[in-house]
Amino acid sequence: MSSKGGRKKASSSSSVHEQLQQLRSLTNSTAVNKTSIIVDASRYIEELKDKVDKMSQETATSSHASTSSQNSLPMVTVETLEKGFLINVFLEKNCPGLLVSILETFEELGLDVLEARVSCEESFKLEAIGGENEGNVECIDAQMVKQAVMQAIRKWGENSHQE
Repeated sequence: MSSKGGRKKASSSSSVHEQLQQLRSLTNSTAVNKTSIIVDASRYIEELKDKVDKMSQETATSSHASTSSQNSLPMVTVETLEKGFLINVFLEKNCPGLLVSILETFEELGLDVLEARVSCEESFKLEAIGGENEGNVECIDAQMVKQAVMQAIRKWGENSHQE
């Protein structure tokens, strides 16, 4: 009976030894005794936790930065109508002074605002129908209008950041 118990103890001892050796190799430990291997393993686990925390913070920071920069990007669409353009501008934030900049751009392009709906409370929304001014000889297309509006938004953004 005692020989069976002795064998079990030897095999379980060898199993623990094998597991300690696996732990030692996984954690790149150079320790030889059981306590030192376990201490090295716990340090290794702490290092991994720190790396995970750091990566989580970096991911949260970069996703927040990309989200906020995406949110501030304007959405501008311009459709050609029979006599003029349908212009839609949307930004997810309130933009004091942007309407004036866009209207000045319309004037520079020779577009008369025939109809407009604007909301500037929590976000900026503009839906306008611009017709070509009778005295305007220069032909403009939807792409030119869109580029001019985008440039007006960029200039407005640069000016608002300086203030």
